[in-house]
Amino acid sequence: MKKTPLYEKHISLGGRIVDFLGWALPVQYSGIVDEHLAVRNAAGLFDVSHMGEIEVKGKEALNFINYIVTNGVSRLVPGKIMYSPMCYEHGGVVDDILIYMHDESNLLLVVNAGNKDKDYQWILDKSKDFDVNVLDMSDSYAQIALQGPKAEGILQKLTDIPLGDLKFYAFKDEVLVDGVKVLLSRTGYTGEDGFELYLSPSDAVHVWDKLLEAGKEEGLLPAGLGARDTLRFEASLPLYGQELSEEITPLEAGLGFFVKLDKEDFIGKSSLLEQKEKGLKRKIVGLEMIEKGVPRHGYEVRSQGKAIGTITSGSFAPYLEKYLALALLDIDFTEVGQEVYVDIRGRDRLAEVVETPFYKRRYKR
Repeated sequence: MKKTPLYEKHISLGGRIVDFLGWALPVQYSGIVDEHLAVRNAAGLFDVSHMGEIEVKGKEALNFINYIVTNGVSRLVPGKIMYSPMCYEHGGVVDDILIYMHDESNLLLVVNAGNKDKDYQWILDKSKDFDVNVLDMSDSYAQIALQGPKAEGILQKLTDIPLGDLKFYAFKDEVLVDGVKVLLSRTGYTGEDGFELYLSPSDAVHVWDKLLEAGKEEGLLPAGLGARDTLRFEASLPLYGQELSEEITPLEAGLGFFVKLDKEDFIGKSSLLEQKEKGLKRKIVGLEMIEKGVPRHGYEVRSQGKAIGTITSGSFAPYLEKYLALALLDIDFTEVGQEVYVDIRGRDRLAEVVETPFYKRRYKR
């Protein structure tokens, strides 16, 4: 397994290491529920150094990225970040990514760890007709996420820049955090306010230790993959391979806001336009269990004994104290209030379609 620069820290903090997409990462330290609630009520610290970073530079960089993603990248300005699905020609999703704009000729793409090599090759292949240079910079970055309502106060102890001025989905480069240069963004994957720090792998241990020290009295806990997943799920944020995939389009995933069908041509546009005009045949919805049972990824959803879809993500939601799921269902069964059944180990358990997000996110606007 590949190890991040913080691997030894995870061991010393009692992290339970698992193989996550070929990376040795902590699934939990004190416990998933403890870590989840720390992020909701105070703050949590995550090692996300396994994420991929791809640099796109050149005079056509902005136009190129606008062509390969569904969102309207031409509206980006320096210092801002945009979320976007990146689609195949048939409308299925290659990955969902973050786009950091330094300027029109210099952009950084942050991609999911399990897709990094595939994404890089795909972007490289599509770049041949553009005046751009595409580089996989993943080995040059460690990444630490500090998330939770107390994140700003904790980080402010270690930097002189006024963090209150940094808005959601904005970033600043070469910010000094306890003397270490970082690219600092106000982003995250938990449904809370927070920051992601991109820095040299050689500086990761120092910054990690300083953040834990700064947040000790605030209730900051190191948090693992388990809490990262329950937090994003509770906030109804999609996970590639579950709510998004080569077979699930962004429109079916409820991400139509990030698909700008009125912009100039982009990969997948004609397929997505056709899907929208004909009407969706299925889409992702939220479910709340009425009868006791834990809905898990892959479980079948039924109505009147007939299969109508599958669970994409499901678990106990620690903050909301409910058993919830995201499910890809036939369009006729997606109205809020619709009753359906989840096949949980051979027994049909009653559930109800509910509004998403389950947890209303609290971001710095």
